[in-house]
Amino acid sequence: MLKLECTWTAGGYWREGRWTSNFHRMPYIVKLILLIFCLVLLGESRKHRRRRWTGHTEIQKTSHIYKKNHDITKIRKGKTEQLLRVDDHDFTMRPAFGGPAIPVGIDVQVESLDSISEVDMDFTMTLYLRHYWKDERLAFPSHTNKSMTFDGRLVKKIWVPDVFFVHSKRSFIHDTTTDNIMLRVFPDGHVLYSMRITVTAMCNMDFSRFPLDSQTCSLELESYAYTDEDLMLYWKNGNESLKTDEKISLSQFLIQKFHTTSRLAFYSSTGWYNRLYINFTLRRHIFFFLLQTYFPATLMVMLSWVSFWIDRRAVPARVSLGITTVLTMSTIITGVNASMPRVSYIKAVDIYLWVSFVFVFLSVIEYAAVNYLTTVQERKQRKLREKFPCTCGIPSTKTVLLDGTYSESDVSSLERYARGQIVTEEDKHDKMVIHLSMNNESNSSRKRGLKGYVSLRIIQNTHIIDNYSRLIFPGTYIFFNLIYWSVFC
Repeated sequence: MLKLECTWTAGGYWREGRWTSNFHRMPYIVKLILLIFCLVLLGESRKHRRRRWTGHTEIQKTSHIYKKNHDITKIRKGKTEQLLRVDDHDFTMRPAFGGPAIPVGIDVQVESLDSISEVDMDFTMTLYLRHYWKDERLAFPSHTNKSMTFDGRLVKKIWVPDVFFVHSKRSFIHDTTTDNIMLRVFPDGHVLYSMRITVTAMCNMDFSRFPLDSQTCSLELESYAYTDEDLMLYWKNGNESLKTDEKISLSQFLIQKFHTTSRLAFYSSTGWYNRLYINFTLRRHIFFFLLQTYFPATLMVMLSWVSFWIDRRAVPARVSLGITTVLTMSTIITGVNASMPRVSYIKAVDIYLWVSFVFVFLSVIEYAAVNYLTTVQERKQRKLREKFPCTCGIPSTKTVLLDGTYSESDVSSLERYARGQIVTEEDKHDKMVIHLSMNNESNSSRKRGLKGYVSLRIIQNTHIIDNYSRLIFPGTYIFFNLIYWSVFC
């Protein structure tokens, strides 16, 4: 009897043996199954050998390409062989979801302080905001321990902290020429996420000492969705986490100090959140306001004092000078308040301007008082002359006053009463009178003779209020300036 023997060899081939009589004794179905089984084993053996040989060839080719170009982006990989395996994880949840809070470090580099607005009470700042955290889902194998850098396109596929600026009015990420976003992933899963942002935020300013003031503004960072139980924001290197450019300068302010702080913020409906603060102190430059506000106001006050040395009978000169200084002070006050917010408290510049305005206004009131008292005295003098006329038998002469008025009076003859005219004490203190007495006779020779006897008598006395004002006004204003600058400086 012949017997068919099937033997597996190292080369993967089948060897036929001899036929025995036992083969004829097997059932037909068993023979068929045994034949199919031998054929399947033969096919798998050949496929396995071909796969081993092909894989070895691909590894050699890949190694050769890597050594030549050092560019792993040219190596074709399947989706299951991606380096970061972004599609294999759910990045809608934070790292270590359900566990302890994930620490996220922050550091900031201030590029510029663009503007400070007193009217809107805000500031505009351009900065580089950087986040540091660890996400083990992004870990990848690396023999060189080098990081990989990506742009903003990968940010949309992974989890990033949802940090926002508290009390911000406007903010945007720069997008020229592309979005200014950088993502750097390290082999152990540590992530650096950086962006360039310009933000306009509110600053609560106190103008009670304006323009001799210092303002402290804060830029506040906080997670929008994650409480302190899920995300812990902290300054990565303490005060060293905030860096500024040495070239930062402002036209009206001197930047005195930058520093960082942190604390917890509570919201009644959502809970406690970590909040980081970027604080900076600004001191205003005073020289601009000295030239534009204080110096002109002082000059207007000093100009109003000039009226004290002008004759009180020069009504147009003194009135026009007083009105001009009052209107100029009103213009200065209006211009300063136009560039300031409408606050309900008094500012330091308001004190100076309104006191100066009061001095200018009082100079106008002073002349009004002087003019009124002068008019009253002249009326009394006229009434006194009318009540006690001087009749000495001499034809009436004209008394010429310096203010341009004429009064009829009976004066003594120069021949009989040489320089003996009766003058009351009130006349001596009231006005300057020139008495010209001459005979009304028609004889021209007599008139020429009398001219030699004409007596010129001048009684000159400025009003007492002007005398006191020349000393009181400047002295009081100087004393006010000493107190003002000593208190606010």
